[in-house]
Amino acid sequence: MPHHHGSGAFTQSPFIVIWEVTRACALACLHCRADAIPHRNPFELTTTEAKRLIDEVRAFGDPPPLFVLTGGDPMRRPDLADLVAHATRAGLTVALTPSGTAAVTRQRLLELKEAGVKRIAVSLDGVDAGTHNRFRGVRGSFDWTMKIIDAVTDLGIPLQINTTVARLTLPQLEDMAERLAQLRVVLWAVFFLVATGRGAALESITAEECERVLKYLNDLAGQVPFGIKTTEAPHYQRVALEHPRVVGATPAHAQRSVTDGNGFVFIDHLGQICPSGFLPVTCGSVRRDSLVSVYRGHELFVALRNPDLLEGKCGRCSFRHVCGGSRARAYAATGSPFGSDPLCVYDPPSGPGAAVDVVPPRDAWL
Repeated sequence: MPHHHGSGAFTQSPFIVIWEVTRACALACLHCRADAIPHRNPFELTTTEAKRLIDEVRAFGDPPPLFVLTGGDPMRRPDLADLVAHATRAGLTVALTPSGTAAVTRQRLLELKEAGVKRIAVSLDGVDAGTHNRFRGVRGSFDWTMKIIDAVTDLGIPLQINTTVARLTLPQLEDMAERLAQLRVVLWAVFFLVATGRGAALESITAEECERVLKYLNDLAGQVPFGIKTTEAPHYQRVALEHPRVVGATPAHAQRSVTDGNGFVFIDHLGQICPSGFLPVTCGSVRRDSLVSVYRGHELFVALRNPDLLEGKCGRCSFRHVCGGSRARAYAATGSPFGSDPLCVYDPPSGPGAAVDVVPPRDAWL
């Protein structure tokens, strides 16, 4: 499948579009970006508006962006299967991230499979019920999550596991990898906490601990039957370049990062367009603006795709074209989306560095 190569790989089209279909959710996760609410907001996008959004996503051209339906809990929308079917007919690859609750029944999963969903992503933040349920804020979430994993596997829908790395979950990370190797998982998406929403009150790991985790993931990637990707830790690319795995192993993730506003765009439950869910700066609304035009032309999006605008040590780093740091974490920490990412331990030498620009393969994500 063709890709746009060159220094402006994501200038015309994002790699991935994430739509928060609702903010309603029965869980009370400690890290929740969305600060989710118990009931659906009456001003959420309607079914008609949602289908118009889907058509707009397809208007980015070929290859179309990957399209992820998230929340809150997407299962709280009764029109979910209809929306998946519309997106599938439009030619989009659709993934879904339901919450670990009783709302995810086998029957609904079957409806979604028949509607064309290509992947279900489930959050698992501990290998035991105690750790996971503490993180998710609801007793019983671990058991529901395991039931969902069993049902998704049984139905033959590709399964992705999302795990958030924070102080609470760090001690179980290696045990988690062993657990996932026993499941039929296609991708382990490891999220590195950004202090936004409820996550602002949750203790993060240190930059030194993050470096050790990234080295561990890079080493692990050649030894497990599933892919590994990071979210809000683009310096995984630097680690992969600095520590190439042995000849013959699965190729390292030495490729250009997809980061906030640079290959990535987020639409919230009210239709507001942001660089990502972790960088909640509103740049327009799908109710009045063209998503394509906002992504391609809004000054913040354009600036986020220019690594030479980065400040501090990120701005002088020779890996800034392949990494760029987490713009969301920089924004949460400094108030500027162009500041240094405090979770990166690397201290680059002064002076301009070499640019590296490699577009990630689609199957690394979906």
